[in-house]
Amino acid sequence: MKEIKVPELAESITEGTIANWMKAAGDSVEEGEILLELETDKVNLEINAEESGVLKEILKQEGDTVEVGETIATLEVGGQASEKKEEPKEEKKEEKKEEKKEETTDTKAANEEKKEESSTSEESRSSRIASPAVRKLAREKGIDLDKVQTADPSGRITVEDVNNYREEKEAKPAAKKEAPSKAPAAANNEESGRPVERVRMSRRRQTIANRLVQVQHESAMLTTFNEVDLSRVMEIRKRRKEAFKEQHEVNLGFMSFFTKAATAALKAIPRLNAEIQGQEMLLKKYYDIGIAVSAEEGLVVPVVRDADKLSFGEIEKEIVRLAGKARSNSLTLNELQGGTFTITNGGVFGSLLSTPILNAPQVGILGMHKIQQRPITLEDGSIESRPMMYLALSYDHRIVDGSEAVTFLVKIKQLLEDPELLMLEG
Repeated sequence: MKEIKVPELAESITEGTIANWMKAAGDSVEEGEILLELETDKVNLEINAEESGVLKEILKQEGDTVEVGETIATLEVGGQASEKKEEPKEEKKEEKKEEKKEETTDTKAANEEKKEESSTSEESRSSRIASPAVRKLAREKGIDLDKVQTADPSGRITVEDVNNYREEKEAKPAAKKEAPSKAPAAANNEESGRPVERVRMSRRRQTIANRLVQVQHESAMLTTFNEVDLSRVMEIRKRRKEAFKEQHEVNLGFMSFFTKAATAALKAIPRLNAEIQGQEMLLKKYYDIGIAVSAEEGLVVPVVRDADKLSFGEIEKEIVRLAGKARSNSLTLNELQGGTFTITNGGVFGSLLSTPILNAPQVGILGMHKIQQRPITLEDGSIESRPMMYLALSYDHRIVDGSEAVTFLVKIKQLLEDPELLMLEG
């Protein structure tokens, strides 16, 4: 019998959630065949059979959280699958039902006995500390005798003790009486009968939620804004798009321009290409740019490696490749780790302005937005309608000063509004 264990995933990943078993207990398994899909914080991984045989027992079910090295199933090497028998299963189910009925009956009987004993005990105890007249008065006033204090050395409660307790209770502040009345307002939709749907968050969604909250708690995040005139960029794209696609077999998009501009600006403001480690700043001399991609399971940020060394065509090809893998949920861990700076484009969804949240441990993220025709006053005083985009830079104020953040955005604005400069510096 061979144990099937959770394999080593990555340095930063120690556990995962079983998303889907591809095989059931008793099924034949061929070497290399997919046994299950494991959902981790970043990607979904397929675990394959190392040998042929029969999946004997499944120890961890779908939805269970498992750690690296933990045994999740057993495999009978070289075994053959046995025919599944439905009748015995039905018999077992009936047996279990009968057992549950017997247990329920026994439990009810035991509970009734306990109630009778408790009632007898309560009556006996009450008769020792108060007379029948006092107990009757307490019942009429809705008072629990256990809560009534008495000055009698023997502990006997009198009518006067019950009346004094009633007066003390009525003398309490009105605010305390009103507090319980607020409870019904907190009742959720399920209790009020309103239609709701309860959906379990995926591990990736939980991780995204936790990391976003963690970033806001652990960093001094601040956002600065600017706007850029994309007239020149759009003119180049229009004029060169057919030749570019013929040469590189991919469209000339905006992301290659922004990636090039970001890498040039990062070289000018190196603290935005850094991270904090304890009491030190780790200034990175390479430029791995994360490109945020919206996928069904949530936002992922695959990384374009050495973006400063790539041409426009190479950047566009890499972005298309990574985006495709993100949407098909086939990104590898290596494609998601190690970014130095992130670009996110809310404009594709129509966002005009937003405040992006840092992708820890990075200290900077650039937010692109919707391109909108707006009237702009030019240097000569004339007014023209130009394709404008608002830019947002969120940064960690612990190591990035406001002047550096503003200079960074101004640099990007200059490069995009003068693409020839971008070709030289990017």
